[in-house]
Amino acid sequence: MNVRTRFAPSPTGYMHVGNLRTALYAYLLARKHGGTFILRIEDTDQEREVAGAVDIIYSTLRQTGLLWDEGPDKGGPCGPYVQSERKPIYREHADMLVDGGHAYYCFCDKERLDLMRKRQEAEGKQPKYDGHCRTLPRDEREKLIAAGKPWVIRQRIPDGGTTTFKDEVFGEITVENDTLDDNVLLKSDGLPTYNFANVVDDHLMGISHVIRGMEYLSSSPKYNLLYQAFGWDIPKYVHCPPVMRDAQRKLSKRDGDASYQDFIDKGYLNEAVMNYLALLGWNPGTDREKFTLAELAEAFDISGISKSPAIFDPVKLAWLNGEYIRALTPQEFTAKALPFIKQAVKRADVAFATIAAVLQQRTEKLSDIPPQLDFIDALPDYSPEMFIHKKSKTTFESSLASLKAAREALDAIPESGWDHPTLHAALMGLVEKLAVKNAIVLWPLRVALSGKEFTPGGGIEIAHILGRKESLARLEQGISKLETAIGK
Repeated sequence: MNVRTRFAPSPTGYMHVGNLRTALYAYLLARKHGGTFILRIEDTDQEREVAGAVDIIYSTLRQTGLLWDEGPDKGGPCGPYVQSERKPIYREHADMLVDGGHAYYCFCDKERLDLMRKRQEAEGKQPKYDGHCRTLPRDEREKLIAAGKPWVIRQRIPDGGTTTFKDEVFGEITVENDTLDDNVLLKSDGLPTYNFANVVDDHLMGISHVIRGMEYLSSSPKYNLLYQAFGWDIPKYVHCPPVMRDAQRKLSKRDGDASYQDFIDKGYLNEAVMNYLALLGWNPGTDREKFTLAELAEAFDISGISKSPAIFDPVKLAWLNGEYIRALTPQEFTAKALPFIKQAVKRADVAFATIAAVLQQRTEKLSDIPPQLDFIDALPDYSPEMFIHKKSKTTFESSLASLKAAREALDAIPESGWDHPTLHAALMGLVEKLAVKNAIVLWPLRVALSGKEFTPGGGIEIAHILGRKESLARLEQGISKLETAIGK
C-alpha cells in the first residue's frame, strides 16, 4: 500500500497537545512505510478562525520536526491544500450527491430548526433534522433557488437498516441508520462542513489512513455512507483515545496543560514533549521510554494504540525532560538555560556558563532555574538559626570558627586564581587542616553565601559563581550575624 497520511488542523488558535499527538502519529506512520505526510488547512468554519493561527500550525510542526511532504506552502499534485480555496470542488461533489439521490437541498430557516429542536427535546427525543425538505419536488426547489431563498445541502441517510465500519483501533462497529442525522454537507455560504470536506479531500488526496481523535468515531458511519454514495474506496480509520488531565477532566488551556507552547514556555524540551506524547496512548511493546523522532518512526505500529483514554502525567513528563536535559552537552544546556538564568540574574559580573554548569544535573525543566538563583543578585535576609544543622552537628560557635577560617583561606586566593579547582583545593585543605567533617566547613559557607538551605550547588560552587569580592563580603556578613547571635 502507498501510505499517505494527513494532518488537517483548523486554524482556531493554539496547538493542543492532543492535536499534536494526532499529527505525530500520522507523521510516524508515513515515515515508517516510506509514505507521504500531508498538511491540509481546514478553514471552512471561518467564524472560529483566529488570526495568526495558521502561522502557529506551521511553526509548531517545524519546531517539532513533523515536516510535511505536501501542503499549502509546498504544493503537490493534490492541491490546493487549503479548504477555503477548494470551494468549487465541494459544490461539484455535492451536486453529484444530489443528482444521485444521496443528498438534497434544504431551505429550512433557523427559526424553524430551533422550534423543531425544542419540540424534540420536550418529547425526550435526540434532536435531529426531521426531513422536512427531503421530498421537495425538483421544480419547487428550482423556484426557491431562483427566488434567492437561502439553502444548504443535507446528506440523505438511508431509511432503516444499519451501517458498519471498521476502525483499526476499535474494530468493527455497527450503528442503526435511524440514529444518524441528515447532517449538512454544504452550508449557505457555499463552504462545506467538516463532515463533507474531509471525505472529499481525503479521497482526492489519496489518503490511505485517516488518523484522528476518538470524538469523530460516532461520525464515521456518515463518512462511510458518503464514500459508498460516490463509489469510492474507504480508507483505513485510526481513531485515537483522548488525552486527559485525569479520569474525569480534559486538558485545559486555562490550566496551562493543553497547549504545546505552554510546555515549551515552562522549560520542557521539544524532544521530551514529543517523546512523551508518542507514549500517551501508544505502547512500543517494550519497556523502553526514550526515543528520538527517527526511532519512533521505526518502532511505530498502529496495533500499539490503546483504546483507553491516556492520562497526562506531568511528573512523568518532568522526569523524561530531566533525562533529556542531562543528555545535553554543557554548551547545549547553557544555550537553552540562558534565557531562564537571565530571568533571575541581572548582574553582569557573573559567568552564566558557570551557573549553567552547576544547574544541569539539578534541573528537570528549565523553568526550575529562576527560583534556584534568587540569591545571586542580592543576599536575602536570613536567620542565624540556619547555621545550626543538627545532622551535621554545626553550632553557632563551630560555624563562626569555620567562616573565619574560610575567610582567611579564600582571602589568600587572588582574583586571577578564583576558579573552581583552586577554591575546592583551598576549602578541602581547610577541612583537612581543621580535622573536621566536610559539613562543618561547607554548611556554614553555603548559608553565608546564599542565605538559603537549598541551593543548586554547594559553598564551593556558589563562591565560584559569586566571585571573589562578593563572596568575601557575604562571609563578613555571616560572621557579623553569628557574632551578634552569640553576643560577642
